[in-house]
Amino acid sequence: MIMQLSSFLQRFNEPETLKMAKLGRELRAKGIDVVDLSLGEPDFDTPQHIKDAAVKAIHDNWSHYTPVPGFLDLREAVCTKLKRDNNLDYKPEQIVVSTGAKQSLANAILALVDEGDEVIIPTPYWVTYSELVKIARGKVVEIKSMAANQFKISAAELEAAITPKTKVFMFSSPCNPSGTVYSKEELAAFADVFRKYPAITILSDEIYEYINFVGAHESIAQFDDIKDRVVLINGLSKGFAMTGWRIGYIAAHADIAKACEKVQGQFTSGTCSIAQKAGVTALTTDLRPTREMAEEFTRRRKRVLELVRDIPGIHCPEPDGAFYIFPDVSSYYGKSDGQTTVTNAPDFSMYLLNNAHVSSVMGDAFGEPNCVRFSFANSMEKIEEGWKRIKEALAKLK
Repeated sequence: MIMQLSSFLQRFNEPETLKMAKLGRELRAKGIDVVDLSLGEPDFDTPQHIKDAAVKAIHDNWSHYTPVPGFLDLREAVCTKLKRDNNLDYKPEQIVVSTGAKQSLANAILALVDEGDEVIIPTPYWVTYSELVKIARGKVVEIKSMAANQFKISAAELEAAITPKTKVFMFSSPCNPSGTVYSKEELAAFADVFRKYPAITILSDEIYEYINFVGAHESIAQFDDIKDRVVLINGLSKGFAMTGWRIGYIAAHADIAKACEKVQGQFTSGTCSIAQKAGVTALTTDLRPTREMAEEFTRRRKRVLELVRDIPGIHCPEPDGAFYIFPDVSSYYGKSDGQTTVTNAPDFSMYLLNNAHVSSVMGDAFGEPNCVRFSFANSMEKIEEGWKRIKEALAKLK
């Protein structure tokens, strides 16, 4: 059979995060014990009160199609959360609920970016950002950051990257993969730049909001005179351990929200009714489990940094948020254990997978080829075992 697939598939790559998870599963299927330090998924179960709300929704027969932008009570709950936690005022018509923050990002990019439009993205960035821009036929403009500056860019670097073709600026804080968290003062400096360029829309990915080790979360949407140009992206996966429930959302100017609703209407329509009802409970009731999870991530962060500092040749900035470390491993490039030579980050990650049976994600996927991402969204026992194996494997490289 001769089958010719669409050229669309050649515009973008498979996410390296999912690829590494797949390779890890294949090794496990062969009976190999793999420690997963690749995926960004909390190892906690969804809090009981949220699960109870889902069970009630089933018994109450919330089993029918849902409105494309989400149930009204969930969009109202998002507005309540944004006011309570961020002092941001939004109305339900400015909220669009999607099947995860990834779809929210896709909706926004497809609604905003035309062929040839430039989208500025600081490195390192989540793997999907650049690929979504490619899908929309836009042009990715990277601003290279440095570990010495906590992987932050300056307002001057932002302004230097802007051209007449710039349509969107996209970033995350806290950042996946670096853990970078921008302060209010740093965001205010960005806002000063954006005031000069009123045609630019800002996509602010705040999915790791609750996992912050340096203080209160700050959103760039807090600056009233640019708020209508901010598309705030968030969801329930990270802060509420609801990865499989697939609930993400945007908060944006009503015109952008309507555009995203139009896009979503042709792809998935409204997301799962039961997950939405559980989401109302998650956003409007007890946040104690969320805080307890954040406290555990704080303990794990401390331990991971202790473990990685005990390995020579790895430079690791301290993450201020999220649940990853993103160390520079380039000192190992060119080294060999006699059978395998590590020449780059993909080689490094594959060496650890095949020799230490620990999964990670190469930094190339995030725009930083000297780095590798390791998650600490796993149990302390698994984290310690994983880094023990990594240390032993790297000691064999000469």
